[in-house]
Amino acid sequence: MSHIVGADALLRFAAAATETLGVPPEDARLLADTLVTAELWGHPSHGMLRLPWYLDRLGSGATAPVARPETVVDNGAVLVIDGHHGLGQVLAHRATALGVERARRHGVSAVAVRNSGHFGTAAYFTRQAAAQGCVALLATNASPAMAPWGGREKRVGTNPWSIAAPGGRHGTVVMDIANTAVARGKIYHAKERGEPIPEGWAADADGVPTTDARQAVEGLILPMAGHKGYAISFMFDVLAGVLTGSAYGSAVVGPYDPHGRSGAGHLLMCVDIRSMTAPEDFERRIEQLIEDTKATPTAPGTEEIFVPGEPEARTAERLRTEGIAVADDTWRSLIRVAERTGVPSPAPHAHPHPHPHSEELSA
Repeated sequence: MSHIVGADALLRFAAAATETLGVPPEDARLLADTLVTAELWGHPSHGMLRLPWYLDRLGSGATAPVARPETVVDNGAVLVIDGHHGLGQVLAHRATALGVERARRHGVSAVAVRNSGHFGTAAYFTRQAAAQGCVALLATNASPAMAPWGGREKRVGTNPWSIAAPGGRHGTVVMDIANTAVARGKIYHAKERGEPIPEGWAADADGVPTTDARQAVEGLILPMAGHKGYAISFMFDVLAGVLTGSAYGSAVVGPYDPHGRSGAGHLLMCVDIRSMTAPEDFERRIEQLIEDTKATPTAPGTEEIFVPGEPEARTAERLRTEGIAVADDTWRSLIRVAERTGVPSPAPHAHPHPHPHSEELSA
């Protein structure tokens, strides 16, 4: 069973609950918006089920309620920001603003963030850069979730990454993936719904493949594309963790752990389109690429070809009207948040309609 709630109601609730932990209103609303946006995109694995995790970390002191980003290196096109363990969403938002500003000045920019935390969906931030005329790549590391290829102990994070670009009249084209067969949050979501997971997603603590989400949470998530997924994830830890001066490998603490500094690191790279080509030429070319791709003859059983980011945009448009389906376990956790914070729980959506879930996202 699911509880149908409107996006605005979830946003107000999540923001108000976060404020009770000492987070400034603007930052609390940003955190809430990243969660609700993930729900609207059809990715509950990165949505409201994570709110209690963030609040627990704020309550324990693992995450600082007031983010105080400090620029520790400034070489013009290259910046390094020490996040001092603030909310990852707030720090990534700041990095995006700086990355776009420096890309406009220098043509290209690289902004490293150290001592941050989990920031939700990487696409939330690369989309912001794309909306301002940049092609952007954002990489982050994460707590250990999979074994190195051939190993049977968690040492490597899902280490997701996103690339976004303006798509002209088609909106934004954007990719956001983890380097595992599945995002870890999707396994947590299956666990909350009491559902099995597909074969090939995970193994138990002994390295034996499993379809039990509870065993998978305690075990290993399998890499995408075999050894290739492991290698990509390892190298993104080089970029997001080692290069930025943040934690890496087994030293990164996940958002589901209420204690311990996260140490997550991020690296954002932006290219100002105007520095490389005329914006109208880029727009014409990207629109042609999108249209050529969508014009591909479909295989049996496929009605339409989508480009990256298109399914999420359509799902968001639908769910703003239909409301968001919140799983029972997640709903119960939100009720507990309401009781603990004194913030009234979100009211049901006025016009609920049943709808399927659609998920495919990072970490």
